Amino acid sequence: MLVAPKSGGKNIALDRALDCVFGYGLSLDMTRRDLQCAQKKLGRPWEVGKAFEHSAPCGPVHPASDLGHPDQGRITLTVNGNPREDGDLNQMIWQVPEMISYLSEYFELAAGDVILTGTPAGVAAVARGDVMDMAIEGFGDVRVKVI
Repeated sequence: MLVAPKSGGKNIALDRALDCVFGYGLSLDMTRRDLQCAQKKLGRPWEVGKAFEHSAPCGPVHPASDLGHPDQGRITLTVNGNPREDGDLNQMIWQVPEMISYLSEYFELAAGDVILTGTPAGVAAVARGDVMDMAIEGFGDVRVKVI
């Protein structure tokens, strides 16, 4: 899930974290494992394996004023029509307010930032030509073809 802040700051209190949220959307947080593994072997940061072009395709952002602050709802991913990930937002290790509060200890959050919350179990490689369909209950879906 994508979290889009409308405001931010540093050291945001847990009980104020949701006040910073503009809305939510769908996003695929992709990783180039080839680049990640190469950097790890060299003892270097593997940011390049996460921050490559088109690494986080996103759907529309739904305002929290319309959607609320979802803390449950089925989240799925299929690859070429085959189930890959299936879970619920309530199974996330960290809930959105915790993420915002924690991240704000290290980074000054601001409108325009994007926070990606992670994914259910089932992460696996995709190949050129694969079609991924991601959905979160109440959000709609996003289709991405790997090129």
